[in-house]
Amino acid sequence: MKAYSYFPGCCCDEGTGVAYGISTRAIAAPLEIELRRLADWNCCGSAPMWALDSAEGACASLRNLALAEQAGLDLVTHCSSCYLMLRKAHTVFTRDTALSFQLRRALRSAGLEYGGRVRVRHLAEILLDDLGPEAISRRVRKKLTGLRVGCYYGCQTVRPQGIDHPEFPTRLERLVASLGADAVDFPFKTRCCGASLMFSEDGLALSLVRKILESATARGVQCLVTVCPFCQINLDAFQRHVNGRFGTRFNVPVLFLTQLIGIALGLEPRSLGLEKNIVLPAPVLAAYVG
Repeated sequence: MKAYSYFPGCCCDEGTGVAYGISTRAIAAPLEIELRRLADWNCCGSAPMWALDSAEGACASLRNLALAEQAGLDLVTHCSSCYLMLRKAHTVFTRDTALSFQLRRALRSAGLEYGGRVRVRHLAEILLDDLGPEAISRRVRKKLTGLRVGCYYGCQTVRPQGIDHPEFPTRLERLVASLGADAVDFPFKTRCCGASLMFSEDGLALSLVRKILESATARGVQCLVTVCPFCQINLDAFQRHVNGRFGTRFNVPVLFLTQLIGIALGLEPRSLGLEKNIVLPAPVLAAYVG
């Protein structure tokens, strides 16, 4: 069993992505992954904080990196935003001399140092590169045969650099195929879902959600999976609003990849937080549960 420092992030610890945290912890043991929760972690700073004050945003992320460096393990997160912010802080620290000076001073005031030695990784990278689809397939207890799954990547896990090609990613499909499901390609799988615009430009954001759902359902997708908590809640919770605005009838479950893996591993739905999804996936998954 390989061990990692685990950064849960605010959203997946107690926010709208709590089912992501629940299902991640649930699949860790069956997949022989040890996730050691990073002690005394704090918010990664998030994109809004970075936008308002890049030094404060970087400092928030860098404190987590300093704590992780003490643990001596790779730092793993399943949140796409945390993944991007933590990586960005590492890059800023190692390349921007002027800002690095400020950041070092801020860390010293908290009794911390960072030597730039932490490798920030997304959970999907652990599943793909350290474990591998073949190893996951060997642990599958209930093959998801016949289930047509669309992989929605969103922005932050692949842009500017991330777990796969920014425009033509295919790696999540390999994981879905390892579960026995049919990984269905669809044109809008990397288009922005508009999550950050939902409350300021709701018409535009709902239009983006509509286009993604149309693109997926036109290919016969029965459910979507994602590795981003913000994409999940945006595509899941706002389907009703899209239907009301555009007269559509979408009812597409949007699962975290970890939830789908858990079903294939034979775990109980409640242990994966499936009851917390807005569009309940039970009808689509009925043949594979129990």
